[in-house]
Amino acid sequence: MRFLACLAASGLLPSLFSGVTAAPSAHSLSKRCTNSAADRSCWGDYDLSTNYYDEVPDTGVTVEVYLELVNTTASLDGVEREVLLVNGTFPGPTIIADWGDTVVVHLYNGLSNNGTSLHFHGIRQNYTNQNDGVASITQCPLAPGESITYTWRATQYGSSWYHSHFALQAWEGVLGGIIINGPATANYDEDAGVLFLNDWTHETADAMYTAAETSGPPTLDNGLINGTNVYDTEGSRFEMDFVSGTSYRLRLVNGAIDTMFKFMIDNHTMEVIAMDFVPIVPYNTTYLNIGMGQRYDVIVTANQSTADYWMRAIPQTTCSDNDSADNIKGIIRYDSTSTSDPTTSAYTYTDSCDDEDMSDLVPYLALDASDSDVSDDFAVTVGKSGSLFKWFVASTTFVAEWDNPTLLQIYDGNDTYTTASHVIELATADEWVYFIIETTNTVPHPIHLHGHDFSILAQGTGTYATVDPTLQLTNPPRRDVAMLPGGGYLVIGFQTDNPGAWLMHCHIGWHTSEGFALQLVERASEVTALIDDTILSDTCTAWNSYVSSSGVAEDDSGI
Repeated sequence: MRFLACLAASGLLPSLFSGVTAAPSAHSLSKRCTNSAADRSCWGDYDLSTNYYDEVPDTGVTVEVYLELVNTTASLDGVEREVLLVNGTFPGPTIIADWGDTVVVHLYNGLSNNGTSLHFHGIRQNYTNQNDGVASITQCPLAPGESITYTWRATQYGSSWYHSHFALQAWEGVLGGIIINGPATANYDEDAGVLFLNDWTHETADAMYTAAETSGPPTLDNGLINGTNVYDTEGSRFEMDFVSGTSYRLRLVNGAIDTMFKFMIDNHTMEVIAMDFVPIVPYNTTYLNIGMGQRYDVIVTANQSTADYWMRAIPQTTCSDNDSADNIKGIIRYDSTSTSDPTTSAYTYTDSCDDEDMSDLVPYLALDASDSDVSDDFAVTVGKSGSLFKWFVASTTFVAEWDNPTLLQIYDGNDTYTTASHVIELATADEWVYFIIETTNTVPHPIHLHGHDFSILAQGTGTYATVDPTLQLTNPPRRDVAMLPGGGYLVIGFQTDNPGAWLMHCHIGWHTSEGFALQLVERASEVTALIDDTILSDTCTAWNSYVSSSGVAEDDSGI
């Protein structure tokens, strides 16, 4: 396998973070244990029982990463098209850090005619909201030729990804993996790194959006596993060599614009050990449902006979339309000299766009939800504005302003948010907030909340009032992306423990651009003190100058 590493350097930064307890430096103590193949549960003086929402190792280490966006062409599945890439690769370099490290990402926008921003998906940005990287919310877009530095603390551990949060750039190729090393709920021999699952088109995402706006979701041409696949007779498949008896940790990321996958490796069973950034009590499965924006860490043991086996990412036709649904495959080889295609068969499955069952997703660190202090009920609908499809949450289709991000409004003392920017204000610290999100539309939606893990309190089909489900308050699943079932409801709960302006949206690319979003302004009175106004104002000044000279105009939701 080929691995991409980030540029890293050790050093110290002044303390920029609050809201978590900095545990004594692991470097200054005799470590209780060493994380190894024989014991993945420990991490120096910490382990799986450490409440990572409250306590984080103080490593004193800074990981520094340099990323540059470029316009180029690539033939990821053998068909050449225009792409936007990070450091010239798809996926971009993986950001690798340890639990407790400080991560500094320097982003240069080398694109010829495009603004940008970079979001670190699932990173809580605890008291570092300005580094969430969402255009129109936490910053103005970064203009071509400009640079910005994002700084955040790795307070969680596990697997995720970074991607552009400007229009549909993420699905033109502006994405890469994140690995935060830490303990795990099962032992394994080797970490195989991030494994991206993507859908793919032979036209740009921007070109496809024109069809999506007017005619509904387009049929996609193909899919990629770790940035490669075949189409007709061209291209190449992702391959991974297995050594008999070895167990491998795969960090699965669904980076698709509009595809729910079932992932499997023929003849092999997966042990699931984490969802998003939350370690879970391990369970076994032969296939895994993984929605857009979701991550699962799995362990696969090489316990089959020496042969070649298909690795499959299968689009679910209930909610995904792909011309190559049976051909998004990689290859596992026990004999590295083999060049044959496997002859193995897929596991039997039922096509569906449902999450993994809540009963399987049991957080290892058991935390209970509390009764709500604040609750709201959002109906999700779709309609047309003129000739264009738009998504509505509580009768609002979201539109934000590139040149007037929410953080700038807060810094300026302007709390008269427009209706279209759909702000929900949460002023009180440490309250429990419940959101009921429901739809009568048959389309499922991956709901992503920035700045928080949320508890999944209920999830199912039918209307919430009719079903009247019993909410799961005892150690409910916690994650940052969960599926709203088609014709169903999703109930989430979280605490107001992180001041900032946070986006909540559907992670289907078309739907985000078509207005399926809202934002939470949490503990606004504390936010101004967390803002670096120089970075905020300089980025906006450069952006406004670029807009005035280029004439670029916003034609989607602004995020």
